[in-house]
Amino acid sequence: MLPSPPLLFRGARVLVGDDDDATVVDVAVSGSSIVAVGTRFAPTLPTGPDTRIVDLSGRWLLPGFVQSHIHLVQTLFRGLADDLQLLDWLRTRIWPLERSHDEESVYASARLGITELLLGGTTAALDMATVHHTDAVFRAAEEVGFRLTAGKAMMDIPNEAGLSEPTRVSIESAAAIASRWHRRGRLRYAFAPRFVPSCSADLLVETARVARSMGCLIHTHSSENRDEVKLVRSMTGMDNVEWLAHLGLVGPDVLLAHCIHVSDDEIRVLAETGTRVLHCPSSNLKLGSGVAPIPELIARGVHVSLGADGAPCNNRLDMFAELRLAALLPKPRLGAETMPAALALRLATQNGAEALGIPAGRVVAGALADLLVLDPDVLWGDGPPDGAVVYALDSRAVSEVWVGGEQVVANGKVRGWDISETIALARAALRRVRARAGI
Repeated sequence: MLPSPPLLFRGARVLVGDDDDATVVDVAVSGSSIVAVGTRFAPTLPTGPDTRIVDLSGRWLLPGFVQSHIHLVQTLFRGLADDLQLLDWLRTRIWPLERSHDEESVYASARLGITELLLGGTTAALDMATVHHTDAVFRAAEEVGFRLTAGKAMMDIPNEAGLSEPTRVSIESAAAIASRWHRRGRLRYAFAPRFVPSCSADLLVETARVARSMGCLIHTHSSENRDEVKLVRSMTGMDNVEWLAHLGLVGPDVLLAHCIHVSDDEIRVLAETGTRVLHCPSSNLKLGSGVAPIPELIARGVHVSLGADGAPCNNRLDMFAELRLAALLPKPRLGAETMPAALALRLATQNGAEALGIPAGRVVAGALADLLVLDPDVLWGDGPPDGAVVYALDSRAVSEVWVGGEQVVANGKVRGWDISETIALARAALRRVRARAGI
């Protein structure tokens, strides 16, 4: 006998479940998890006085999107770093702006970014903060019930913006933040050395040791830009992935954003070690970085998921945009059959959850009830629903969002936060940051 569910979705057309045909079923949720999915149990399923029945007739139920590479502290900087290459983008805009953050401006930036993510159907994300004030990112996520894995950016090689720390300070402060937030409710910590040009070998090696001793993921950037790849070779004598492997930063607990300019040997290392790749197509295009060889990576067995990256290099935190580009970009080169819609949708849901190590990403019994409700009539068309999600729909179709069985978006609004207040906080925070940065 199934437990009496406090939440019962009736008549939903489910995507990314056990049935590839997206059949109409009922979905029962008890606590934070899905307890049953089926076409027969609903009429006889025991319901109690507290059971909430949600009629989803004509609507689609999906696992919430999982964005596996985000920079919430950069949300305030949208529009302030357009039309720049990666290294100039960092040195002349992003690092000076990040250096000018205070605790409350980081909170305002994270709150603004999480609002955008939730309204677009994202229920979980992997985030890299900046060097300071990372607690404020976790505070914002905890307030609204967002599922977040995050870590402070670790940088011990000095740069023009003064955004670095001594090696020991960086490691000890990251470990202290992890001890406060890791596995606190829906929150997890990921150690986040920024990228090889910002991190000494000592920092990278010790970060891997400490992260693994605390059961945390390791999140960094790799091989995003040709100039960055040349810089890494000049510093280390090796390519990015080769250097990271040499230092022990490979494996299923290591998540590498971008991996655009990777050699055949580096792809082999990624596949053999199970290292995760985080694909950010919009950001890669806007920064002029290139197009990652995602079909080749997948064909070789590399695990790939999707993310929007930061607001100043995208400039949206919209998984619908990433889905569409992820599916379209390989087609001119490899054929229209490359990256079918169902595969792209899996990268945005199941693969993202796998990368983060959370039992979500599918609408199946036992999975977390991180769920997204879409109204397909926003842009009506016939055909397979996964194609509609990937190629046609956008965030306007999002009607409800649930995280851990708790409704966090209803009627186009984030529960718990007033949007006008969120924007007012962001505007005031940005004025302070820009004044300090002189930008």
